[in-house]
Amino acid sequence: MSTPAGYFEEMYKGKPDPWGLRERWYEQRKYALTVASLPRPTFRRAFEPACSVGQLTQLLAPRCERLLAADRVASAVGTTRERTSHLPHVEVERLTVPQEWPEGRFDLVVLSELLYYFDEGQLSELLSRAVGSLEPGGTLLTVHWNHPVPEHLHTGAQLADRLALERDLLLRSDHREEDFVLQTFSRISPGESPPLSPAGHEGLV
Repeated sequence: MSTPAGYFEEMYKGKPDPWGLRERWYEQRKYALTVASLPRPTFRRAFEPACSVGQLTQLLAPRCERLLAADRVASAVGTTRERTSHLPHVEVERLTVPQEWPEGRFDLVVLSELLYYFDEGQLSELLSRAVGSLEPGGTLLTVHWNHPVPEHLHTGAQLADRLALERDLLLRSDHREEDFVLQTFSRISPGESPPLSPAGHEGLV
């Protein structure tokens, strides 16, 4: 990760939920839209890196037969484990992506408020791992804050432009508001043609 690890450790020091993910209406509404954007009612195996305190994890869990959530911060992992301890199909691990990526294939990968912490080299590696771990036809969901922040290397709109360059992904939905950009993609299945160019995504809202 291009943002220093100490930044995240400091954020959680004495603050179990430093971004107010449980209480803020903005977060509650964004998470509801995130889950509503999933194209299928259930998924076989899902991966949610950067799960933080597990607020979105709890909403994804009913839609997944198996769900792996992960974070690089030990206290966040502990909180998520506690909040999902009654859900035997949810596993929570301490992982630093993209260097540490779980084995196996997924039919859903959720990248929420994560990608703008990486420079282009690590961003490319992370997207390669995410797309490579998706089953054909699997879903990649991304959602990111769309305003400049000193610790963020990209805005949500800039990340959308970068994701449009991934040739193994087809854009399925594109929801944009002043504050965030939410997109869903599917990994191209055998026999399915890739988009001709990023311009092919124009007109989707």
